[in-house]
Amino acid sequence: MPSKYGKRGGKKTHIRCRRCGRRAYHIRKKVCAACGFGGSKRIRSYSWSRKPVTRSHRLV
Repeated sequence: MPSKYGKRGGKKTHIRCRRCGRRAYHIRKKVCAACGFGGSKRIRSYSWSRKPVTRSHRLV
């Protein structure tokens, strides 16, 4: 089965976002996948995307 991934090179799906600067702004959807610009006034953030703070109990 031949691979067809070589034909994907012509069109750009994402360009640089004006708000966060990452290359995640979808041209056709007009929404940034990283920060939510274009779809929301709030910065897109989820609890599952942040690393939890590890606190170890030290007895001194």
